[in-house]
Amino acid sequence: MPSLDSLDSFLFSLIKDFSSPFGIFVQIQGCVICLLLAFGWAAAAYVRRREIKRIKRSIHNGNSFAFICQDINELEHSNQVNLPRVTIIMPLKGFGEHNLHNWRTQLTSLYGGPLEFILVVESIEDPAYHAVSRLISEFKDSVEARVLVAGLSTTCSQKIHNQLVGVESMHKDTKYVLFLDDDVRLHPGSIGALTREMEKNPEIFIQTGYPLDLPSGSLGSYCIYEYHMPCSMGFATGGKTFFLWGGCMMMHAEDFRQDNCGVVSELRNGGYSDDMTLAAIAGAHKKLISSPPVAVFPHPLASDLNFGRYWNYLRKQTFVLESYTTKVNRVMNRALFAVHCYLSWGFVSPYVMAIIHVAAALQSHFKGYSHEEIAYTSGGLSLVYFLAFCTFLELLSMWNLTRIEVQLCNFLSPEASPLSIANYNWCLVFIAMLVDNFLYPLSAIRSHFSQCINWSGIIYHLKDGKINKIDRTPTTQDSVPVFTDLGGKHLYGRKGFPTKGSFLSSLSKSFSQWRQPKRSE
Repeated sequence: MPSLDSLDSFLFSLIKDFSSPFGIFVQIQGCVICLLLAFGWAAAAYVRRREIKRIKRSIHNGNSFAFICQDINELEHSNQVNLPRVTIIMPLKGFGEHNLHNWRTQLTSLYGGPLEFILVVESIEDPAYHAVSRLISEFKDSVEARVLVAGLSTTCSQKIHNQLVGVESMHKDTKYVLFLDDDVRLHPGSIGALTREMEKNPEIFIQTGYPLDLPSGSLGSYCIYEYHMPCSMGFATGGKTFFLWGGCMMMHAEDFRQDNCGVVSELRNGGYSDDMTLAAIAGAHKKLISSPPVAVFPHPLASDLNFGRYWNYLRKQTFVLESYTTKVNRVMNRALFAVHCYLSWGFVSPYVMAIIHVAAALQSHFKGYSHEEIAYTSGGLSLVYFLAFCTFLELLSMWNLTRIEVQLCNFLSPEASPLSIANYNWCLVFIAMLVDNFLYPLSAIRSHFSQCINWSGIIYHLKDGKINKIDRTPTTQDSVPVFTDLGGKHLYGRKGFPTKGSFLSSLSKSFSQWRQPKRSE
């Protein structure tokens, strides 16, 4: 038998370790994680597919407005005049390539009841202020919309501060308040669908939805897509859920007027994350969070979303778990922190073992080792084959859910150019899964020990789960981020302003063209 060189000795020593009961457990655990993800995405796909069938059936029965409402009789004037008043509050920050189209889909909603749009910026120096002001001026009296300048936050995150300033200015007759991020691309009937669910069940505390990421082609954008996909299971329940996405939250306006359950005080006094804070309040007071099956929104990612911006986004997502409102909430966040880290590396480690098994098997084959030496690799290869099969099922399930959600979005926005997953690179999706799950624990650990985060030039410091100090980096320093993470938005100065000619030219398009999605080059 040929003598083993140092590399061979190292490989086979690793194989022997991986063939131990612990090594086998780790590899089987990775397969189980893949199968659980596949099952979860399959269940989510079932809920979304059921909604597609309902829309098709309604269209077949003569309801050509099935994308707006299930019963065409709801569009009768006698029903429309009784719809409750809704105030939409949008905290804005910066101006990017997809913002103009997103704002149009929000302002041109086909909700038949009274609507009020309050768009809130930190200051008039924000590029979003000038961009959205020009957009609103083009609608003139057809849309009730205004821009508010909130000023600087001192006791909570800037986003929460902007939201609360908007709440204070909402109409006295408003029944429901809908918080939307500026990267939410609404369907024509989205506001109506959310309102109907609130009217059907007054016990609902918060109505929410979830984005469908549309990767731009870079590894960073696929990492964002992969990061969000597991969470999509919790939002595809078709009803009650424990998850909450801050990009779309409809609540009772009276809860804010009366500070019910402390929604205003908890947000204002040290609140860092709006959705995590409100989800904790809902859990503490046994309140219902619901997500209708039609609440899935296309979310195109920036065409120049690089890996560095993905890492910054991941840092901010893991930092959220460091904020909490109660001791119970703190324990739950710590448990989520530990479980997520464990599952992330539990997902990655079997693939590392698989690579070593394959390398050792190739060495054995080409160098003609004895049956005893090869026996160590043959058993491991069986697990490698099983892992490959589980991975295939996982990617297939992810592809199927994405395909169905894209199809649902196309049904819900029939006037827009159809979305497609034809350009998705599934090899990059798999690589993104490994990269994201490997980096998540590193980001989470760093967030835990730093207790501070730089969010678009604003540094938030936490103490006992709440913001206790806010530092603002001077905008003239090179350390200030010029862009946000996902939207590629300009944050400071006039770099983010659209030129007057191109802006007015784009606004001269028809209503149908307003809702056409932008295509990345």
